[in-house]
Amino acid sequence: MTGDWRTEIVDRVRALIVEAEPEVVEEAKWRKPSNPDGVPTFSYSGLICTVETYKDKVKITFAKGASLADPGGLFNASLGAGTRRAIDIHNGDELDDGGFVELVREASALNRV
Repeated sequence: MTGDWRTEIVDRVRALIVEAEPEVVEEAKWRKPSNPDGVPTFSYSGLICTVETYKDKVKITFAKGASLADPGGLFNASLGAGTRRAIDIHNGDELDDGGFVELVREASALNRV
């Protein structure tokens, strides 16, 4: 995956998460032969989100997304899930950086409650 559009999105999302919550902890989990790098997970007083890459998209799944306000309407996947919500980014899609940073901040605050 090195050097393709998904790498650029993951790097950008990672930077936005750190901007929103500077004390976030990033770990790679769920390593397997088909994904030796694992899935990046971001936590602060609990899981905030995961960032997974697929052939056609980057999926950012917020563990407690159903409890977040999402005034910018960024969530576009897993909308029927009981607890989580996700943002699917396809090649050429634009991410609202400000709205994403606010979602991460809200998720971090929810974890501290």
